[in-house]
Amino acid sequence: MTVSAPPDTAHPGPPPATPPGALHRLGRWCARNARRVIFAWLLVLVAAFAADRAWGGTYEDEFSLPGTTAQRGADLLEEHGSDLKGVGAQIVLRADDGLATHRTSLDAAMAGIGRLPEVLTVAGPLTTPGAVSADGTTGYATVRFADNPATFDRSYLDRVDRAVGGLRADHVSVDYGGPLGQLARPKAADGLSEAIGLVTAVVVLLFGFGSVAAAGLPLVTAVAGLAGGVAVLGLVAAAVTFGATAPTLATMMGLGVGLDYALFLTTRHRGLLASGARPEEAAGRTLATSGRAVLVAAATVAMALAGLYASGVSFIGSLGAAAGITVLVAALASLTLAPALLGLAGARVDRWSVRRPVADSEGDDDTWRRWAATVRRRPWLFLAAGLVVLGVLAVPVASLRLGHIDAGASPADYTERRAYDLISDGFGAGTNGPLTVVVALDGTGADRDAVTDGVRTALSRTPGVVTVTGPVATSDGGLLTATVVPRRGPEDASTAALVHRLADQMLPRALAGTGAHAYVTGTTAVQIAFRDTLVERLPWVVATVVGAAFVLLLCVFRSLLVALKAAVLNLLSIGAAYGVVVAVFQWGWGGPLLGVTEPVPVESFVPMMMFAIVFGLSMDYEIFLLSRIREVWLETGDNDASVAGGLAATARVISCAAIVMTSVFLAFLLSTNVVIKMMALGLGVSVVIDATVVRLLLVPATMYLFGRANWWLPRPLDRILPRLDPEGTAAPRQPEPLSAPAPGTTA
Repeated sequence: MTVSAPPDTAHPGPPPATPPGALHRLGRWCARNARRVIFAWLLVLVAAFAADRAWGGTYEDEFSLPGTTAQRGADLLEEHGSDLKGVGAQIVLRADDGLATHRTSLDAAMAGIGRLPEVLTVAGPLTTPGAVSADGTTGYATVRFADNPATFDRSYLDRVDRAVGGLRADHVSVDYGGPLGQLARPKAADGLSEAIGLVTAVVVLLFGFGSVAAAGLPLVTAVAGLAGGVAVLGLVAAAVTFGATAPTLATMMGLGVGLDYALFLTTRHRGLLASGARPEEAAGRTLATSGRAVLVAAATVAMALAGLYASGVSFIGSLGAAAGITVLVAALASLTLAPALLGLAGARVDRWSVRRPVADSEGDDDTWRRWAATVRRRPWLFLAAGLVVLGVLAVPVASLRLGHIDAGASPADYTERRAYDLISDGFGAGTNGPLTVVVALDGTGADRDAVTDGVRTALSRTPGVVTVTGPVATSDGGLLTATVVPRRGPEDASTAALVHRLADQMLPRALAGTGAHAYVTGTTAVQIAFRDTLVERLPWVVATVVGAAFVLLLCVFRSLLVALKAAVLNLLSIGAAYGVVVAVFQWGWGGPLLGVTEPVPVESFVPMMMFAIVFGLSMDYEIFLLSRIREVWLETGDNDASVAGGLAATARVISCAAIVMTSVFLAFLLSTNVVIKMMALGLGVSVVIDATVVRLLLVPATMYLFGRANWWLPRPLDRILPRLDPEGTAAPRQPEPLSAPAPGTTA
């Protein structure tokens, strides 16, 4: 049974003839002036790359958390010139015959490191209490840098290697931990993931189109758009701080959507050629129809990514902006370079065929029309099946644990992993994530000795604390600082609980009545504060992105139910993608196959980033499918025929696009960065879910169930909303808005 509108609803009828719009004229002009457009793109790419090489910026993980105790503690250390200011890194040493027997070479190495630029202080193992293991074979030096060493040039690492060269010659193993270890990571094979994604795309497009020319056009367009987007990103990075993962994330997004957009346009163009249109006119009509859908899709993705700024954390917002830049440049390439290439190919777009070229199928016996008819006969069954699949995949989300992935998850042959394991074995896992306690005394009139004793007692009696060093006063006497070593590692849930216990309970009690205030800071505490901030603000990001997308779809499709259904189904598919990430990385199901040797928490910013990206990408396919459904609806007024026609017209191209985009994302599983692996798997799975469960089951089932009520929009809302037409029929005659979605049933 299907819900339908009152039987006297007006038939929409075909749209009247209208003059060509701006996109139609743009597509036709690009096709007629193909060589000019291609030359202009080459010129722009060369100029952008030259400018990027000359003035482009760098990428580093740098963020602040105003209003948090961790940030306030770090600011106080900088203000008072504490020895604990700056960025700390460990150099881990091991000698089977004992470190003490190598004192001469140790002293020389520490002195050499202390003379390096950017180094503030060096605390050697033999001169620092507790920095040598009980058996005397393992120790660590703590080096504090003025800036984050992970962002230094690789040549800086050569200088560090020379400073410790005497130790290695003296048969002492030397490994780098923390951000210095990140600098020492082996350089990844440039372009390997992108190359694998492109090779897969070539195979899929050749199979889908059947000709080299038709398959090559989307690839050329996508690569040009990606190259331009990355160059623009580098230039923007000179003025804006982007995270270290920004280029990889931007590449994933730019390449994926670039292939999708160009593929949709090429498919529509070939269909118009097959119907007898001239190449230039086909290019114009392609942009006037599918080109508008590309614009709406790109705007939706960019809007979802911009919604990350609702988190209030500039680091997260800048990652979204980085991906948004490549998405917008990819859309620009699709709307200008793609019609130029199609115009240049002309009627020979299917030449160099490797099999019989495949065109869009519009026949009544088409496989996808038969599938649509099957869903129409039992819509409740397919709706329930789709919801069950998504529900089962989403089950692991209930045990989601956010945290920071530390060096313990790095490959075993990385120096930062060796340093991490040596510290854990020699001193306990908590030594890899010490906490810094800062007590502000300025202007309090507090008795320093009494405060010192009270803080030391409170820290030593706190469950989960292994050792306490200090408190000691800074040179200006304004602060007391202490170092606390937790029992567990920095990514363990008990360490986060310890930070909250110290900041919220133990330290306030110890300082009650003194006027002094205590703050827990340090790298581990900042990561925990970062996680807490994102968890608190995730609902705001979700509300902003979903609300904006809902309004956009409402303006485009003039339907309350279509917009609401799209938002709800996308939320369900995102939940399923989250569940897969939790099962693989946090539960460890198949993690070793991806190079993750042990279960790890989900990186704190991954859910927020995944939400914005997945929501935007899911809307891509939703918009392309619903645009074709709405096109048939405007022509016929038959809801069932429009669902079947839209599914049949887009099934092959969306399937090819989904396979291509999934291959692009999954190729980044080769990255040695666990966070990139998480993003790659989550995004790849989300595309598969959206292109199968959502598109083949849930969308047609719900649209059959709602019937003509799919296109209902309250009259007052219809008058208020601006009109955005995704399919280019400039001003088609719309069906009269239904007064209510109630009424009748049809078999």
